[in-house]
Amino acid sequence: MHLYKNQSLKIYNSLSGEKEVFKPIHDGAIGMYVCGPTVYSNVHLGNVRTFMSFDVIYRYLIHLNYKVRYVRNITDAGHLTDDGNVENDRFVKQSKLEKLEPMEIVQKYSVDFRKVLDHFNFLPPTIEPTATGHIIEQIELTQKLIDLGFAYESNGSVYFDVAAYNEKGLNYGELSNRNIDELFANTRDLDGQAEKKNPQDFALWKSASPAHIMRWNSPWGDGFPGWHLEC
Repeated sequence: MHLYKNQSLKIYNSLSGEKEVFKPIHDGAIGMYVCGPTVYSNVHLGNVRTFMSFDVIYRYLIHLNYKVRYVRNITDAGHLTDDGNVENDRFVKQSKLEKLEPMEIVQKYSVDFRKVLDHFNFLPPTIEPTATGHIIEQIELTQKLIDLGFAYESNGSVYFDVAAYNEKGLNYGELSNRNIDELFANTRDLDGQAEKKNPQDFALWKSASPAHIMRWNSPWGDGFPGWHLEC
């Protein structure tokens, strides 16, 4: 007997603002995605809290006899402190600090991340993809957004166009219950805003300087995925 058939589960829906009975797309099967770590340093207790929360959810769904595909990614490239200077890549900074190659940094802290979670007895995910293992798919997704009019290229970088998204009758910020005017008013001044149409636009793909180590070929020149795209 599948417990989920007799025991309803309610989840808060951030779109409606209410608790609703959970109904999976496919009966008896659930796909759960959790944004994993950016592996340029050791995880701390605050990071662990996120994975503890989803470990509890994962275990409960299994307890209800759902078949769960739990995907948790590894962000292992192109983590910038802002959309400006590409030399602010934290992987590159850490590799210089420790005198290691960027992918050695990735390996070192990926191993450390899993060891820490093992100490807490967390269940491993079903799949743990890396951002660098899916560069082709990220380039294809970026091109699709450009073709749909939701993104634009500027100096070899590609940005998501927030204003264009809303102009097409959609509502950017709907899930967070924020309107576009509030987003415009609360946008911080950061480096690298000059090549954007609007300050709140965010990088999907960043152009790499000749000295940048982690780089891949794309239709817009050599570069690397933006943090939002990797997750």
